Amino acid sequence: MKPHSEACERNREPILNVLRQWFTKPGIALEIGAGTGQHAVHFATHLPHLEWQPTDCEANLAGVGLWVSEAALPNLRAPVKLDVRDSEWPLQTADYVFSANTAHIMSWPEVELMFAGVARVLRTRGLFALYGPFNRDGRFTSESNQAFDASLRERDPNMGLRDDKALQALGRQHGLAFTAEHAMPANNRLLIWSR
Repeated sequence: MKPHSEACERNREPILNVLRQWFTKPGIALEIGAGTGQHAVHFATHLPHLEWQPTDCEANLAGVGLWVSEAALPNLRAPVKLDVRDSEWPLQTADYVFSANTAHIMSWPEVELMFAGVARVLRTRGLFALYGPFNRDGRFTSESNQAFDASLRERDPNMGLRDDKALQALGRQHGLAFTAEHAMPANNRLLIWSR
């Protein structure tokens, strides 16, 4: 049975509207943490000028694969394993990188490795779009985000909402310039970096 996420159904259209503004030229889009695979299918369907490469940890690949094979889109590749801790990623270069709801379930060292990896594979003038709930200037932006952060840390003390300024500093460290942010529904944001 295909995995399914209600949150994906709700946020895919607002995310797509932003990606349409930024991911404009033909190229390869690497998705880090494809989750169920719903985003990959939706974005590949509506952004036919992109070759979409979904990735995730081993455990999620079969589920993503079900979505991908059912969609049978010419610009949607079969999912491949990507662990941000690996020194070699499955793609050597990408024009775009997209990741949704990953930074808060990774440990901070893993977030650092994700940024280092993105900087390694992203072509010059490439774009990195990171979606999720983020703190602003060290503060929660809503009570629901604060409660979500507490529930994450209860599950694993290494998880938690990341601060936008810390992420921007991390980007600078790796030659990624913070370019834009878009407010999204349910107290989420889409942050954009360029290389």
